[in-house]
Amino acid sequence: MNIVILAAGQGKRMHSHLPKVLHPIAGKALAAHVLDTARRLGQSRICLVVGHGGEVVRSALAAADVACAVQEPQLGTGHAVMQALPLLDGEGMTLVLYGDVPLIQAATLLRLVQAAGDGLAVLTVDLENPKGYGRIIRDSAGRVQRIVEEKDATPAERLVRETNTGIMALPTARLQDWLSRLSNDNAQGEYYLTDVVALAVADGVPVHTAQPEGEWEVAGVNSKVQLAELERVYQLRLAHGLLEQGVRLADPARLDVRGQLRCGRDVAIDVGCVFEGEVVLEEAVDIGPYCVLKNVTVKAGARIAAFSHLEGAVVGPDAIVGPYARLRPGTELGAEAHVGNFVELKNSILGPGSKANHLAYVGDATVGQRVNIGAGTITCNYDGANKHRTVIEDDAFIGSDSQLVAPVTVGRGATLGAGTTLTKDAPADSLTVSRARQVSLAGWKRPEKVKK
Repeated sequence: MNIVILAAGQGKRMHSHLPKVLHPIAGKALAAHVLDTARRLGQSRICLVVGHGGEVVRSALAAADVACAVQEPQLGTGHAVMQALPLLDGEGMTLVLYGDVPLIQAATLLRLVQAAGDGLAVLTVDLENPKGYGRIIRDSAGRVQRIVEEKDATPAERLVRETNTGIMALPTARLQDWLSRLSNDNAQGEYYLTDVVALAVADGVPVHTAQPEGEWEVAGVNSKVQLAELERVYQLRLAHGLLEQGVRLADPARLDVRGQLRCGRDVAIDVGCVFEGEVVLEEAVDIGPYCVLKNVTVKAGARIAAFSHLEGAVVGPDAIVGPYARLRPGTELGAEAHVGNFVELKNSILGPGSKANHLAYVGDATVGQRVNIGAGTITCNYDGANKHRTVIEDDAFIGSDSQLVAPVTVGRGATLGAGTTLTKDAPADSLTVSRARQVSLAGWKRPEKVKK
């Protein structure tokens, strides 16, 4: 089967330099959603027809299984499919899709292809308010005769509620002939793909129809308003799927998944959370409000408190993160580790039972088990040119406001006194203190502001 995806439109109503089909829903370009659906239909030859911003679109959507045709100038949907003809297999069916109709489902398209049989099939939808859409015109026996665009329709035809979605399944062997017979004698001066329906009827080719699950499947994007509306449709459907799996969502309307989210049993997600890339939440994980997780695995029983930002991290079982914590790429937390408010970790391992509860930066560090990292502690990992590693062994205690100048090792069971600047290894089971001598000057007066 051939699949032609029309993606040449400019999208003036988007008011953007970005080509319309590259605007995102759930973090993925509109046309990328359509491509993913096309791939789910099995072994098909996929052709993307580009036009406005063609090189940008081609580059963004390039893939080994996608051929590109260029429509320049843009003279209508029929003209667009003409550009794809040299890239199509001459046998079987050709399915025509649209790069700005992102939520079409594979099951609907399979029904459409099956409905076509040895003829042609059009995906239609009944709309309460069909204004702006092409109407399906049937004869007294209910057979499809033609599709008329609203600008070319008579007042009686405009009362018809069955509308054309533009999505069609056509016999490829006849398609070239039908396209060659199209005329642009219409209000738009364009070559409409919909006119092949009347040509098929004239040739005695049966025309069938199928309908989608809901209007949302065939809703197109022509403005930022419609983009936002479809984003919520997508997210709400995904949220309902999570609820059916047993995930507890505080509010299904306030969830954003921009990738793949996999959840175990008894997962709870509060409002305003964003999940990007590949995120795995194992059993009994609790995600507090307004957290962002990107490419993260959270092990069973862990809790992520409000306003925390995690990327490229692994959170161990029963660990606690946040509120207001940041885990950057390469971070791994062991079982029952604690990372508190305004603590940042990067490319570091925090061992089981270890804690960094307040206002700390731990970068390029390997921290053992049961370590306590006091407030204000910093691993000074960057010398202006290269990164260096800090090692803190099991059961060490790092006093508040300490600076560990890497490369440096804190031995097992060692204690650093508060305010220590560590530039040499701290021996195991010892107290290491690095402070200036405290001096008090009696009678000292603060400077007074000079009056001008």
